[in-house]
Amino acid sequence: MTVSFILSSLARLYPDAQCALLFRNPFELLIATILAAQATDKSVNKITPELFRKYPTPADFLPLSPEELEASIRTIGLYKNKARHILATCTLLVSRFGGEVPADRASLESLPGVGRKTANVVLSNAFGVPAIAVDTHVFRVANRLGLAQAATVLETERQLMGNIPEEQWTIAHHWLITHGRQVCHARKPACSSCDLHPVCADYHKKTEE
Repeated sequence: MTVSFILSSLARLYPDAQCALLFRNPFELLIATILAAQATDKSVNKITPELFRKYPTPADFLPLSPEELEASIRTIGLYKNKARHILATCTLLVSRFGGEVPADRASLESLPGVGRKTANVVLSNAFGVPAIAVDTHVFRVANRLGLAQAATVLETERQLMGNIPEEQWTIAHHWLITHGRQVCHARKPACSSCDLHPVCADYHKKTEE
C-alpha cells in the first residue's frame, strides 16, 4: 500500500517529469550524461547545443585534441577528465561499434567514463529499456521515503527494482529526481509542504525523536 501510494502521489505531482538533459539521439545523451557527472543538468544544457552543432557524431570528435575539447566544456566540473573520457569513448564508438551507441549494458559500461548510472540513463531514455539510474537525488529520496533501505547506490537500485513495477522503473527515476530537486532537498527538505510525509519513513523517524 505504501509503495503504491508513493508512486501514485509522485505521478500526480510530477506528470511531466522527464530527462532534464537536452538530447536528440543516443549519442548526444551519452555525451551529455558523461558531462553531467558531478555537475548540474542545467550547466550541461548550456554548452551541449553548440557542442553538438560543431561535433554531431563520434567521428567528428576524433580530430580534436584534449585541449581543444576542454575549451568547449571548460565551464563543467572535472572538464579535463571528461574531455579525455569523451574522446576515448568516441574513438571506441567508431572503431568497435560502427559509430553507433550500443544498446546493451555491458558494451556501454566498457566505454571510458561510463558507469552503471550513466548506462542506465542511456538505456532507459534513449532505448526504452527499463532501468533505474540512482543519482544523488534518487538515492536520498528513495531511502528517506522507505522505498529502499540501503547504504550504497547499487543496493538502492536493487531494492528499487524489487519494490517498483518494472514498467515504472524509468518514470519513477524521473519522479524521484524531480521530488528531490523541488521538495526533498538534501539539507532542508520541505517536509511540512510534502504530500508524501504521511508515509515517509524519514519524516516519522524525525517526529519520533
